[in-house]
Amino acid sequence: MKQWPFIAGAVLVSLLLWVGASAPPKTSSPTKEFMRAKLGHSQSVLEGLALEDFNLVLNHARRLGAMSREMSWRAFDNPDYAQHSENFRRSVDALTKAATDHNLDGATLAYFKVTLSCVECHKYVRGKKVADLNPPRPAARDAMAQPSSENKNQPRVTS
Repeated sequence: MKQWPFIAGAVLVSLLLWVGASAPPKTSSPTKEFMRAKLGHSQSVLEGLALEDFNLVLNHARRLGAMSREMSWRAFDNPDYAQHSENFRRSVDALTKAATDHNLDGATLAYFKVTLSCVECHKYVRGKKVADLNPPRPAARDAMAQPSSENKNQPRVTS
């Protein structure tokens, strides 16, 4: 009888391990992986700024610039998204130049602008996805043109 708690514990641990192993693996989209890589380069730029390692800043700023020109970058094909991308590239170019010139203050400011452009674009993309999930309702005049079941017996007024 003294072995009962140990057996129950072993069974419980085995059950938990089995459930964890049989759970479906988390799927990762190519876009998510691409953005994670972008985040990694951005973090390395920050590390380079903190350490005044301009080679590290320059290396990862160049990688960010190259990523922004890849097809995986394009979440949407519209002028607003293109403008966000252009703002990002302009900020990355300023970061690259400041790192080349060993200008810590300029590189720090440019990094801030890179980060700001990321945040602004991600806000835009999240808003766009929410908007796509909530299509616009018909305009009031369109609703008036279609008589509802409540108003079938009332005359339709048109102007």
